[in-house]
Amino acid sequence: MPDPLMYQQDHFVVLETNQLEQFLTLSELLEKLKTTLQQFIITDLPPDLQNFDTVEAQAQYLLDTSCKLDIAPGQYLQWYAVRLEK
Repeated sequence: MPDPLMYQQDHFVVLETNQLEQFLTLSELLEKLKTTLQQFIITDLPPDLQNFDTVEAQAQYLLDTSCKLDIAPGQYLQWYAVRLEK
């Protein structure tokens, strides 16, 4: 039986264009996603995100289904779950 620790997503490494990598908690990543999504015009969002009424729902959907958001041509935000403890 797999160890449940393998499926925890408490910490993430976040990569952004021209930035150093950051380690964020789940709540910090959700806030970063919400802040980033608020800068978009609704029609500039990917079609699957346009179906959600709130930025909170959009951020949670991204967290649950993706690991990358293209912000602009050549600009990105990527996140990957990491385990900081052994």
